[in-house]
Amino acid sequence: MQIFHIATAADWAEARRTGAYTTSTRGVTLDQEGFIHAARREQVRPVWERYYADAAEPLVLLTVDTDELTSRWQEDAVGDDTYPHVYGPINTSAVVRAQPLDRRGSTGSFTSVFVQEMGVRAGLAIAAMMLAGLGAAIGGRTPSAWGEFVGGVVGLLIGLGLIGLVLRRRR
Repeated sequence: MQIFHIATAADWAEARRTGAYTTSTRGVTLDQEGFIHAARREQVRPVWERYYADAAEPLVLLTVDTDELTSRWQEDAVGDDTYPHVYGPINTSAVVRAQPLDRRGSTGSFTSVFVQEMGVRAGLAIAAMMLAGLGAAIGGRTPSAWGEFVGGVVGLLIGLGLIGLVLRRRR
């Protein structure tokens, strides 16, 4: 059987380094909670919406093969439903897939997430260059020999400031 766990990319990277995943849920360790929260496939989206939609860090969806787990797991009642819980570390060899989650909680390939992010950043870089050109054009109308240069630098700084604001807001 396969169960699923939403993890931060940093927690998953640490687990790959050590061989064991020990984060129960966002900001809570296995030692603190006593088990690792997991979900069936149909529960992943509601869990993401409830607990991870505002996450500022990159997330991954771990697909865990329960037959490969070295720790005990079971379905436990939670309200009117049941959820799988893993009562010990998740050995990384039991994770058969790690997929990035986008800002809408959907899985995609690392390539598609990378291409999308690079498209946003390229668009922002083009906008910064256009502002630098506009600044140079405006500065070129001044009688100073440095007008174009100063205008270009000012335009570029404004563009870079806008890039910083946009990227910070996207987190």
